[in-house]
Amino acid sequence: MSAALLTRWLLQGEWRAHRWQCLVAILAIMLGVALGFSVHLINTAAVSEFSAATKSLSGVSDLTVQATQATFNESLYPQLMQTDGVAAASPVLEIMAGVPAKADGRDDPALKILGLDVFRAAAITPDLLGIPAEDQPFDTLSEDAIFLSPAAMEWLAVQPGDALQLNLGTKTVSLRVAGGLVRAHAGQRLAVMDIGAAQWHFDHVGLLSRIELKLRPGVQHAAFKEALATELGAAYLLMEGRDQDARIRNMSRAYRVNLNILAMVALLTGAFLIFSGQVLSIIRRRAQFALLRVLGMTRRQILQQILLEGGALGVLGSLLGLLLGYAMAAGALRFYGADLGAGFFTSLAPSLPLSPSAALLFFAMGVGVTMLGSLAPAWEAAHTHPGPALKSGSEFVALQALRMPWLAGLCLLLAGVLTQLPPVFELPVFGYLAVVLLLVGGIAALPYLASLSFSTLLRGVDAQGRGVLRTLILARLSNASSLAAIALGGVLTSFSLMVAMAIMVASFRVSVDNWLAHVLPADIYVRTMIHQDLRGLTPAEQQMISDLDGIERIDFMRSKLLLLDSARPAVTLIARPIDRRDPANTLPMTPDALPPAQIAETAIPIWVSEAMVDLYAFETGKYVTLPLTDPAPIFLVAGVWRDYGRQFGAIQMRLSDYRALTGDQHVSDAALWLASGMTAEQLITALDNLPFGTSLALSQSNQIRERSLELFDRSFAITYLLELIAIGVGLLGVAASFSAQTLTRIKEFGMLRHIGLSRRQVRRMLGWEGGLLAGFGITLGFVLGVAISLILIFIVNPQSFHWTMQLHMPWTWLSLMALAMLGAAAMTAFAAGRRAVAGNVTRAVKEDW
Repeated sequence: MSAALLTRWLLQGEWRAHRWQCLVAILAIMLGVALGFSVHLINTAAVSEFSAATKSLSGVSDLTVQATQATFNESLYPQLMQTDGVAAASPVLEIMAGVPAKADGRDDPALKILGLDVFRAAAITPDLLGIPAEDQPFDTLSEDAIFLSPAAMEWLAVQPGDALQLNLGTKTVSLRVAGGLVRAHAGQRLAVMDIGAAQWHFDHVGLLSRIELKLRPGVQHAAFKEALATELGAAYLLMEGRDQDARIRNMSRAYRVNLNILAMVALLTGAFLIFSGQVLSIIRRRAQFALLRVLGMTRRQILQQILLEGGALGVLGSLLGLLLGYAMAAGALRFYGADLGAGFFTSLAPSLPLSPSAALLFFAMGVGVTMLGSLAPAWEAAHTHPGPALKSGSEFVALQALRMPWLAGLCLLLAGVLTQLPPVFELPVFGYLAVVLLLVGGIAALPYLASLSFSTLLRGVDAQGRGVLRTLILARLSNASSLAAIALGGVLTSFSLMVAMAIMVASFRVSVDNWLAHVLPADIYVRTMIHQDLRGLTPAEQQMISDLDGIERIDFMRSKLLLLDSARPAVTLIARPIDRRDPANTLPMTPDALPPAQIAETAIPIWVSEAMVDLYAFETGKYVTLPLTDPAPIFLVAGVWRDYGRQFGAIQMRLSDYRALTGDQHVSDAALWLASGMTAEQLITALDNLPFGTSLALSQSNQIRERSLELFDRSFAITYLLELIAIGVGLLGVAASFSAQTLTRIKEFGMLRHIGLSRRQVRRMLGWEGGLLAGFGITLGFVLGVAISLILIFIVNPQSFHWTMQLHMPWTWLSLMALAMLGAAAMTAFAAGRRAVAGNVTRAVKEDW
């Protein structure tokens, strides 16, 4: 007989005899590969599209000059034009205007408008030029003309010649749609108009957002950039294309990496299910492999055969996973968007290209983890002596070879050490390694913990004389703890991950809910249509709101963006009334704060979010500068507060200090407390009746809270999906493990039948074994899951997203998951017992004669 024919027979025989176990293994690998591949496709498509869209706004420029604040004086433009080495310069004014027609929906009502000098932009950003009608060739210079990208036209439902109403603050601007753009990316909502007209219409006369520079041939970019940065000072940033790419990727890097890690954890869970399935399969076929060795099959052939069996499952699971992953990515882009609901890449419609290299990588990972799960069982089977392996009971010798007492202690010790290490490139690499080591250490410790627990129970039963059946159950579990650990491993892995994810998400949600209750104390919040727009509410408009009847208290706030690092997203500066003696009355402070007595009267205090401490080293008690004026004033970091709304950093200061430094009297928001006898509906009606009332966005605090929690749930939709998949894979793994383990014990059941146990008693025994094993696995999985959740909450989240949270245990959800897992294990063991005792008693033990 040829080796190829024997290999095929063995593969087909295993598949036909144990299709259920094979299907569960394939399903586990398929889901792991599908999750990882889909997340990778979505992230790659979103980041690439967003990066390409951003690059299109800079065209062929070599350097972009931008201020740390949103705008700067246009007098810098002629200065740069006269700088040696500059071939061309294009001034740009960028404005986020509100679209009243879109203000009532859930879609973001903002439209990005670029004011361009047509003659200068033609040399650097020609794709952004408007295309006027043939009979209106000078519309590109017209003061009322605006040109829209195809996506913007579709979103606004307008055509050339239509009127378009836009808002900046409370000012309404009416423009004429004059045509489209030369070129725009798919899904990019963009408008372009003459820069002078934009400055005039939107109250930005004399201001620019950035200047695009094209250098002369032969100019050394690095030297020029360094010299110009020194000349301009700290108030300006010079950015190249790679700086913009870094900033774009940093926006969502932590979120993307965490999703990828979660998907990899699902894949590793599938690898362990492969491992447990292969171990049980080898134990069941131990005598067969020994016989094949006697008949001439070599150790190498045995090893290759078992690895081939595992590899075949990996190939099938990986191929199906790639197909499912592509379908999941397409569906997620359609229903959740390019950022999976996280809010990083809004108004993007990226295509979903199929990357052969990525597909090959995830295929190799799927097959690789499968082979890794098969390696240890295959090695043991190939190196077992045929003589002892032919005898009944030799499976316990095989399991002893897999016992590694040193591994459990080493993994748990290393996990504890890794939790104390700092992040790597602002990512919690060691935190995730600690999670993996906890899982491996917990699984390695299973045989010893199971033996200890069930031996203790056995001694208690023996002392009380509680019956033969209970003694048999506990004797089996305590003396065959290694075999029990194989079945327990699937329960432990899946349930611990379920517990960890449930606790982490619940803790985060409760923390956000409590945070919202603290930061939203007022009854009604008023802002302009576009938050943080540059105009906001004027002093006269603030006075008109303050003069309304029924307002007990009103707090005005000014919010603006500061770009402190060209490679990072901008941070948010919020100026509001804050009591410097008791900032916790307004801000959700952490314990890290200066006592009021340590804040000098002459110091200007600021309070920073946790992200500012991690990203910019704005530590409590430190003096820092902020580019609000020239020269930059010095501030004292007086404390740290929790902020779940701005991942990239936020700074709060007193409104009176901000106005004294900048002279800016405009505000962005207002918080209103109702006077006694006034209802929210009455005050909202009064605000709507103001001359500028239609330009205001009005919200009650409970509405903001509900909307925020809805966005939270949307951003965690993929996490909830991973949790549900983990539950499904865990239940299937439990079923497959108990079913496969039952098949390895047919001879044992036959012997029990010979000594007097009935079929019903054997089935009851198996049901109780399944319940006890599952209960022990759930208990240990709960302990391990809580430990993993502590790593996720107190290490991974602070190092990834730069915020801390409080621990919350979702007992109801955890209890339901435990009951589902316990019931599935008991029912599976009972059902498997029906098949195991259905055969002839004599045939079951004939191999021992």
